Parts: sequence; structure tokens; C-alpha cells
Amino acid sequence: MDATNREQVTYLSGPVIVDGDTVRDEAWIVDGGITYERPAAVEQVTRIDGWVLPGLTDFHCHVGLDAGGAVDPELAAKQAATDRDAGVLLIRDAGSPLDTSFVHERRDLPRLIRAARFIARPKRYIRNYAREIEVDELPRVAAEEARKSDGWIKLIADWIDRDAGVLTPLWPAEVVAEAIAAAHAEGARVTAHTFLTDAVGPLLDAGIDCLEHGTGMTAAHMEQAADQGVAVVPTMLQVDRFPEFAALGAARFPEYAAQMLAMHERRLEQVAAMREAGIRLFLGTDAGGGLGHGLVPQEALEWRKAGIPDDEIVAAATWGGREYLGATTLTEGASADLVVYPSDPREDVGVLSSPRAVFLRGERWV
Repeated sequence: MDATNREQVTYLSGPVIVDGDTVRDEAWIVDGGITYERPAAVEQVTRIDGWVLPGLTDFHCHVGLDAGGAVDPELAAKQAATDRDAGVLLIRDAGSPLDTSFVHERRDLPRLIRAARFIARPKRYIRNYAREIEVDELPRVAAEEARKSDGWIKLIADWIDRDAGVLTPLWPAEVVAEAIAAAHAEGARVTAHTFLTDAVGPLLDAGIDCLEHGTGMTAAHMEQAADQGVAVVPTMLQVDRFPEFAALGAARFPEYAAQMLAMHERRLEQVAAMREAGIRLFLGTDAGGGLGHGLVPQEALEWRKAGIPDDEIVAAATWGGREYLGATTLTEGASADLVVYPSDPREDVGVLSSPRAVFLRGERWV
């Protein structure tokens, strides 16, 4: 590569973990891209030592949202910057009431794959979050949100029914199938919030692409999901808050509280069983509601509690997640979206909390 006229190059004294099969000894950042060909003479070279990995992914993150609903664009940008500084350089949005398409124009913010707005029924989700519609509108609205999105939409498949006092599905199975088919016809993939066992089967039978949380999945559901290639985002930090949710509802809704506590009790065994079934698992924090941003390293530690090996966690958080979402890793000429760590996170996933350097589009932010 001819870099004679380039003023500055960053030299990465690796190892450089390109993906699960490829490790390079060293690399250079030139004009925002990564190369493994030593550049010609330049005026200045900055050297950084450490283990170099593709940027982290957060598969379940809500930029533009807080506990009260939509935030202003300035705060949304701060949320995304917090993720960036933690090494999260690719976010699959999981629903936001704010149009966050402006993030695409910001070179200082992580790459964002938007799922447009959540879809729920009136009074069957968190106030000010979702596009609330009646049952018969779901197929049409799924198609509309697909056209607004970056190739994903998200359904709320179950939530508390305050009249019944328990979690129940929001949509009839035949309407779910029509909605997923409508989104697919628009070229979008579909994911769904689901806690409840009864909501999972219709989603899988309808050909859904991904499930969020998955706390109600049975062994049969897990086998079906694995066979169909359905990914799951366990959001373990969020599930760890279920006792808090149960306590808030215990006085009025004791059966609901019992449901939440039971799912919390088996949370580690549930994720271990998903892995054993062969489901593709990805890290997602559910940031933006009751949880802050930049928590992928902490989510990784929760996965370790479920018995998932550190190297598998790192693969899911980096090149595996990026490949699933159609993003580049650290192949020759790719954008230099990478994180440098002081030691190998594949041997100790706790290292993800201590990035030595973070580069996005070749520019250093940490």
C-alpha cells in the first residue's frame, strides 16, 4: 500500500484477532481502514500494543429511549457515545420512539442498525415506548415499520394483562404469522420481546428470525429454534432485575410476581440450556430503559455465570455478532472499527471492561 503522502499511521502490534479462524501478528490503520501490508514511509507512526479485536456489538440496545420514553437527539447521541467508549461499535437497535436515523450521519457514533419503533397493543406495554395498535392492524404496521427501519422490526409478544394479573400473549398466532410474513416481504428480519412460554411457539412456527430474553423457552422450543437458525439475545442483566419487577407488582398481581420470580430463579440454567441446544446466542444489554449504556462487558460476565466459556462469549460479542448482522470484521481494507485490550479477553472476559484503545472508522476515541 502506497502511503507516501500520508502524514500519520497507527501501528497495531498485535495479536490481531480477525475472526475465529484468523489471527495476524500486526496491522496498520491507514486512512481509516485496516491493512496488513506495511505502508511506505510516513511522517509519523503511533504504536499501540495489545490484543486487537473487532468492535463489540450490542444486539439489544435502545438509543433514544429512557424510562420515560423518547429523549432528545442530544441525549441519544450521548447514549451512543457511552457505548462507543466501552468498545461497542455496532448496535442493533431493539426499538426506539425516537427517529435515530441521524446517527448514521455521525462519524463519531457507533454504527446503528435500527428496528424502528416497538409494536404493541394499547395498555399492553410500557407507556410512551411503542407504537400501540389493535390486533388486526399488526400485519400492515409490521410492513410500515419494516420500511422505516434498517432491516429489522420488533414485536412485543407478551406483557402483563392487568385484568388477568399475569403475563399473556398480545397477538393471536395467525396474526403473528401474517405480520412476520409482511415484514419478510419488505426484506426485514423480525425479533420479538418474549418472556412467556405461551408466546414462543407461535413466533417460531411463523418463522421469526430472533428472540429477545427467551425466558419462557422450553427444551422443545430451544430445539426448534436451533433447527430453524433462530438467534436468541438473553439480556441477562435485564433478567437479573426480575425480582425488582416482581416486587413492584406483588401486591396487585401476585401471580405475575410469581411468574417473574420463577423465570429469574432458572435464568442461568436457561441460558446454559440454550447453548447446549445449539442456539446462536448474542450479547444484548437492553440499555436505554432502566439500564444504562456501555454495559456489554458486564453482560459478558453474566454469561460466564451461566457456564459459557470466555472464548465463546468474546466470539459472540465481536466477529460472530458482526458477521450475523452483515458487518465487516478486521479483514484487509475494512473500516478500522476495533478495540485494543491489555491482555487476551478470550482467556479472561473481564478484560473487556478495560479497553486500552477504541478506534471507530479509524479515529481513536479512547
